[in-house]
Amino acid sequence: MLRASAVCELAGFPSASLTSEGFLTQAAATSIGLGLPNIPIALVPGHPGAQSKDELRSNIMNVTLDRVIDNITRMPPPAGKRGEPQARDIVVKGGFNAVNRYFIANELSDGLPIVPPTREAIEAFLRFTDRDPEESLGVILPDNRTATIWSIAVNGVMAGCRPEYMPVLIAAVEGMCDPKYGLEHSGNTPGGETLIIVNGPIIKQLGFNYVQGVLRDGFQPNTTIGRFWRLYLRNVAGFLPHKTDKATFGHTWRVVLAENEDVLTEIGWEPNSVEMGFQAGDNTVTIARYTGGGALASVMGDTPEKVLPFITDTVLHYHSWQIHFTESSGDGSLRPLVILSPILARTIAKAGWSKHDVKEYFYKHARLPAREFERFLREWTVKGTWNLEVAVKEGRMPAHFFESADPERMVPIVWHARDFMIAVSGDPLRNNAYVFAHNAFMGYPTGKKVQLPRDWDKLLEESKEND
Repeated sequence: MLRASAVCELAGFPSASLTSEGFLTQAAATSIGLGLPNIPIALVPGHPGAQSKDELRSNIMNVTLDRVIDNITRMPPPAGKRGEPQARDIVVKGGFNAVNRYFIANELSDGLPIVPPTREAIEAFLRFTDRDPEESLGVILPDNRTATIWSIAVNGVMAGCRPEYMPVLIAAVEGMCDPKYGLEHSGNTPGGETLIIVNGPIIKQLGFNYVQGVLRDGFQPNTTIGRFWRLYLRNVAGFLPHKTDKATFGHTWRVVLAENEDVLTEIGWEPNSVEMGFQAGDNTVTIARYTGGGALASVMGDTPEKVLPFITDTVLHYHSWQIHFTESSGDGSLRPLVILSPILARTIAKAGWSKHDVKEYFYKHARLPAREFERFLREWTVKGTWNLEVAVKEGRMPAHFFESADPERMVPIVWHARDFMIAVSGDPLRNNAYVFAHNAFMGYPTGKKVQLPRDWDKLLEESKEND
């Protein structure tokens, strides 16, 4: 709404952005990022989704309407400009405690102690890239700041990363800047959090954990790179809790997932990087945002037919309101992720099944009765009279979503089998899996290749010698 208002205001047309009570602080912060800190706001009291029609009408007529009229008939007062330090400005001097007090007080920290980003520490990170420190990777919302190589190094230092992680950090931010990822939705109310998946030789070169304890903190590259992502969202993009980050139930940053490519090679399955369009052996980063997920303990069975029903059932349980992204307004952008432990992947592969076969199984079996699918949309995601028949007949969804009028017919939760994502990682001796429920175009899976500096091997060796 505010972005539309900004376009109107810049074109010379007065506007009034209707904003419910819980989003007033977000509106104020977002308008500053848009460069129009005095965009007129019209309050809608309470939450429209929790009011009766009579209550909503009363609030609109008695409160909102007057604000709308006032907004479009009166010139808003001028607003002051936001002042920010330049990239190389020294913002605080002092010891470790003094620096951390400053960063917490100025909303530049995630609440944990940060490593002070001194000039010397930043320069150490910049040695691990051939790119200019001032290079812009894009201007990112909501604060419309420029994502630069320099700012990546600053936040990498703060997160506790090692300098040699810099190429991975750059690739992650390149994904963040990619429009198809949907960075602007990072502060939405479902509270989705981004998972970073790493592939390639860099997993072993940097010491990523890809066996027991995957997704657990305690391993420096997995942990600090995950923390870096959240710090960059806060400090450069501008997602601040209680302001532009409106998560109802927030997740913290996610520990980086590294695939077990040794097992993938053994069983003849392609790594996630190939599914994202790269070559096997490329160093890559994939980012995708998930609203939640959960582990499946003790997935029993010695054949795919015994193992996969349990996993499929869990995929269905974790995807309810998310099928909003399957219907036409979501353009079929739902991308569920299933992580298989090596034992499960080997069990499936020894029966001759490929990754594609597993995806076909999920596609055919992770289904809902059409009446249930439509009920989710009509009653639980406020889609009104929406139904599958109309969506298919209007060409907004594939034909297989309305093959008959039988309300008990089973329909898939994604458009195509390829929409399922599968990764292999975790304890090699445990028959567990993990399912992530995806937030689709509000964090669409996006992959980037990691660019290593020309003297990568030499720099890496020097770094090890300095430990």
